[in-house]
Parts: sequence; C-alpha cells; structure tokens
Amino acid sequence: MTSTTPRQTGEEYDPASHSGYGEDHPPRMGFFTDTSVCIGCKACEVACKEWNEVPATGEMDLTGWSYDNSSMLGASTWRHVAFIEQAAPAATEPQNAKPAVSLGMPSIRPEGFLEPEVTRPPHESAGEQGPSGSIEGVRWLMSSDVCKHCTHAACLDVCPTGALFRTEFGTVVVQDDVCNGCGYCVSACPYGVIGKRESTGRAHKCTLCYDRIGADKQPACATACPTESIQYGPLDELRERADARLAELQAKGEPKAQLYGRDPHDGVGGDGAFFLLLDDPEVYGLPPDPVVTTKALPSMWRHAAAAAGALFGVVALSFLGRRP
Repeated sequence: MTSTTPRQTGEEYDPASHSGYGEDHPPRMGFFTDTSVCIGCKACEVACKEWNEVPATGEMDLTGWSYDNSSMLGASTWRHVAFIEQAAPAATEPQNAKPAVSLGMPSIRPEGFLEPEVTRPPHESAGEQGPSGSIEGVRWLMSSDVCKHCTHAACLDVCPTGALFRTEFGTVVVQDDVCNGCGYCVSACPYGVIGKRESTGRAHKCTLCYDRIGADKQPACATACPTESIQYGPLDELRERADARLAELQAKGEPKAQLYGRDPHDGVGGDGAFFLLLDDPEVYGLPPDPVVTTKALPSMWRHAAAAAGALFGVVALSFLGRRP
C-alpha cells in the first residue's frame, strides 16, 4: 500500500503522473463552483441522478430546517445544493467604488404574504420589507457541493481491493463492481463525501462523469447549470478564472469572499473540485482545514515493522538462550 502523503516541496504534485499515466496524459480536469451565482435550482442534482442512474434518497421530503431535501452528500447524493439563511453582512466599500451590495439570494415572500406575529426581545426587530417581498438584511447562501477529487486522496490509500482508482484526468473513481463494502474509504474521507448504499452494501460517490469527459463532453451537472455556477475544465485554467473572480468580488466590497480547496499546498494538496465561498467554510458545512487522514500512514507502517522486528529478535534470543 502506497501512501499519497503531501510532499514538502514547492513543486505541485501531479496525481495522474504519480499514478502511472506518464507525462503525456491529459491535463488535470476539475470543477470550479462559484457559489455567488448559484440560485439553488438543483438542476445539477437532477442531472447527476439522471445521467448516472443514482437512485432517489428517501421520499425527497423537505428536511424541516431549510428548503433542502437531500441534506448531505452520500452514496445516493453525488451533488448536494446547500441552502443557508443568514443575516446579510455589511459589505465594505473600496475607495472610488460604487456602493457595495452583498451577494446572495434574498428571502422571497409571495405577494400579499403576512409576516406572522412573533414576540421578540426589545433589542431585536423583525426587519424591514424589501423589494419583491424580501426581508431586508437576510440572504440565502447556496452552494452545490460535490466530491473534491483530492490531490492526495486518503480513500485511495485505504481501499484494499483497488475499487478506488485515479484516472488519467487526475480524478478519483469508485468501481462499484470491485468494491467489497468494507467501508474504509467512508471513514477515511476528510469531507464525509463517500457513503455505502443500503441496497448494494457498496461505496459510491461522484465520478466527475468519467464516461462523459472521456468522450470530450462536460459532466452532466455542469451542462445543466443555468448560471454557470458549476464550471468544468482544465484545473489550471479554472484556478486562473477563480482568482480573477475573487479579485472582482473583493473589489466590489464582498467582505468574506474566499477560495476553498484552490491552494495546491494545503492539507490535501488542493482539490480537483474547489469553490468560491461568500463566508467561512464552516457556514457551508465544510471543514476549515482538511488534512489527509492517512498522513501518518507511512510512519505507522515503519513503527509496526520496527516493532515486529524487535519482537522477532526477542523471540529468537529466548530460543537461543535455552540451547544446552
């Protein structure tokens, strides 16, 4: 078993080359998700399920705590659109710029909607009614989450059957017909992406539509996205595009805009699917500082080998000491 622990050099790690594809493999492909233009339509979820024949999750009822009906990523949810309602932060206004407007979808209320009477402490207010029946000072953050296709993927390290493999595009795919259902990959994923399907007992997750990109087509979710929130292409190009978009938002005064998973030298070596967020990662249910869960695997094997060698030596000496 070979670990993919991040290297401590300045050179960026090429996962496809280190998986044996050589230097002439295709460029690394991935997703850039710009959450600032996501409208929460869930077209990506539907397209993913239809193309990949992913079964429905339960009765698809609302969860009760948002307009979400799929809750989280899992074996039968390879794309998940998060809905987060929060007080809209005050946007900063850079010099010589127009007044900033905080991004995010407002809470829309139907025409004629009557706000229910709620008893609030004296220091709290119900908020002023805004355009289109929205509540001033409130916004929805929406983000289509997906497998990150990590540069250093712990799921690959722990899979005992080779069901998980690295493709020539640098993505990570599960061969469900090879999976034995051990579940090691489920606990190894730092993002909680992979799950086991009850009907089969095997692990499943996003493949980045390996069959489609191999035929020079876009993944189904990116094709269906009406606002181009989900963008697919060579990872280097996506990073440049994301950097420009981040600079644009920051220039417009969006105070907490940031890129998540873009840094190739973070705890997982950067992600093949990364995001532009309008708030901290925790707000979206993402770990703030993900790390490869098998980071200590090489040293663990070395210590185990040393311990086994020491034990063998003790046993051998004990037998030698008993000889007449």
